[in-house]
Amino acid sequence: MSRKTKVMIVDDSALVRQVITQAISRDPSIEVVATAQDPIFALEKLKNQWPDVIVLDIEMPRMDGLTFLKKIMAEHPTPVIICSSLAEKGAQVTMEALASGAVSIITKPKIDLKAFLQDSANDIVANIKAAARANMRAVRQMASTPHPLVNRPKLSADVMLPSTHTGARMYGTTDKLIAIGTSTGGTQALEAVLTKLPAVSTGIVIVQHMPERFTAMFAERLNNLCQIEVREGKDGDRVRAGLALIAPGGKHMLLKRSGAQYYVEVRDGPLVNRHKPSVDVLFRSVALVAGKNALGIIMTGMGDDGARGLKEMRDTGAQTIAEDESSCVVFGMPKEAIKLGAAGKVLPLDTIPKEIIAYGT
Repeated sequence: MSRKTKVMIVDDSALVRQVITQAISRDPSIEVVATAQDPIFALEKLKNQWPDVIVLDIEMPRMDGLTFLKKIMAEHPTPVIICSSLAEKGAQVTMEALASGAVSIITKPKIDLKAFLQDSANDIVANIKAAARANMRAVRQMASTPHPLVNRPKLSADVMLPSTHTGARMYGTTDKLIAIGTSTGGTQALEAVLTKLPAVSTGIVIVQHMPERFTAMFAERLNNLCQIEVREGKDGDRVRAGLALIAPGGKHMLLKRSGAQYYVEVRDGPLVNRHKPSVDVLFRSVALVAGKNALGIIMTGMGDDGARGLKEMRDTGAQTIAEDESSCVVFGMPKEAIKLGAAGKVLPLDTIPKEIIAYGT
């Protein structure tokens, strides 16, 4: 019998601890070995047994979750899932948590909490399983220098736009652009890449799997750290040098063209590969609109969103890169892209900024 994944839940809400424990108990491969109402109690329990994954609230008495997270990452790096509300203030703190080494987020509303957690049981289990496979060496390196719905049909990018085999392609421009897709661990990876780019860099469009409202806070954080401008994409925004546009949570972002200029279309639609925004949707639109004038990059993340889209980009002449296993927090999306033959190059994270700079020159 294979070893179970051991989980600790740290949350000042007894309801959250109870409901997450019940959700986890349905999966025979996972068990809750400890719960704690705040980090001080958690530290005492950690003396007896260390879990494989910690599910952590942010706002708690005696010690906040962010301080606890930083202590854990400094002393005993462990996969941590943030369980946070969607409040704007909380979202900003969550960005700090992701930058400090948390591997993913479970969003927690302020109302109907029990119903939400019960409905999200599959999400919670999937996040825990992904976190248990996280490459903590990569997480620690990035921290020191982030909702798949498995009970719904898995739709492809076909529901949003035609494939590159049937759509018309127009390459009548020499303007270049870069498309990046990432998921679990991607907040740290994107920070590591974008902060190394000069102020005048090729225009960038990004899908990072994140819930609504978190993407705006994440973009604001990156904008304060980077030489380039980084912001959440809005419908009609032009893709230009020195700007990175991040797809808003809860919406798909597609590349469009008007004359020789690229711009983004932000629109609603069904989940694609159980995500919205979807990397496959962005990458397919880039393949259709930009073709050989684009560079596609797929980085750390669970699942396979973006793998087929990156292959379509490569098939239309784009240059493509997949992050290698050694630097990925979760080697899921890049692995699937490599298996499909979608990656022209497989590179460690620290060399990707150099490739982006070289591509734009």
